[in-house]
Amino acid sequence: MKHRALLSLALACSVFSCQAADFQLRLIGSTALPTGTKFQGVEFGGISGLDRAADGSYFAISDDRGGERGTPRFYKLHLDYDASGFKAVTIDSQTTMKRPDGSAFPSNARTVDPESIRVAPNGNLYWSSEGNWNANPQLRYQPFVREMKTDGSFVREFNTPAMFNYVDNATTGGRNNKLFEALTVAPNGTVWTANEDALIQDGNLTSLTKGSTVRVTALNPLTGQSGAQYAYQLPPIPVDASPGAPFGPDNGLPELLALSDTRFLAVERAFASGVGNTIRLVLTDTTGATDVSGIASLNGANGVTPMSREVLLEMAIQYQGITLDNVEAISWGKTLDNGNRTLVLAVDNNFAANQSTQFMAFEVSAVPEPQSWALMLAGLLGVVARRRAPGRHRDAV
Repeated sequence: MKHRALLSLALACSVFSCQAADFQLRLIGSTALPTGTKFQGVEFGGISGLDRAADGSYFAISDDRGGERGTPRFYKLHLDYDASGFKAVTIDSQTTMKRPDGSAFPSNARTVDPESIRVAPNGNLYWSSEGNWNANPQLRYQPFVREMKTDGSFVREFNTPAMFNYVDNATTGGRNNKLFEALTVAPNGTVWTANEDALIQDGNLTSLTKGSTVRVTALNPLTGQSGAQYAYQLPPIPVDASPGAPFGPDNGLPELLALSDTRFLAVERAFASGVGNTIRLVLTDTTGATDVSGIASLNGANGVTPMSREVLLEMAIQYQGITLDNVEAISWGKTLDNGNRTLVLAVDNNFAANQSTQFMAFEVSAVPEPQSWALMLAGLLGVVARRRAPGRHRDAV
């Protein structure tokens, strides 16, 4: 039975995993902080971005817009886990982001919607905001990507394309709460951001029958200007909401993590009220994709080759005994004692009593090259053949 199981595993990997990626993931474990947890008198939660610092701690940004639980802020966390499991999460510090004039964002009004945070090569922090749509232009705040110091003070704002700005939330521009969720930094220093779901001019939002197209945009860290832009195709929503649910299902691209200058790990998150969350980790690459920065509308555009898309891991509703939640953050984690790297996912609990701030850790290990699988298969087949050779059968018991 042992050899038969190994043979089945080798065949399965040779047909599926090994063709999809050159690495594979093993769930190490998870832990969570309950909704209502407070730090320095302020409720902790809404974690929408996570990135590991040089000292091994993690920066985590809350999507508290102001006027909800407190002043828009980010945290420094310590994540305690090893190859055997996830032990604990400790909140070390809390810092408020500052506006260009040096003041904190207000705690009693929605003026920003923090979504992602990344450590810059110079030790500063990049962060993104979806802004806040309001029909009143005086209360409307545009999305942005900014750089700040680790004390929260403003450094600069990138010049993101005007196509992402809120206009009327109906005919063109950004859609309410569907903008700069994703942010990552490539090895060459390029900053990449992406909208969560389609711009109005790029077509409909994802549905149960059709996907949508979002734009992954490069930002030059030297000039602050935007550069190349590529189309990423979101698939249809995989699961419908329960009958009578208070709102319909959705799907989106909440985060990206750069693996190289062109290759990324994308987090796709779908939610169906009354059913649960489906989380996909997807390998995607800009190589061979069309630069769409000069195309005003992707709705029906011809000759556009999107970024490649290969599902590495799909976790639907439950995964290895863990109920999936609203995953919005991904970061590289520590290196284990065996030399393998790790990934950490984090959940935005929406400050809801029926959710929690969940963290999941995965071990990243290399998948053997095709020739290695061929040798393994040959060896296993040889073992099976020898076991079935005349004179080598065991008597039945």
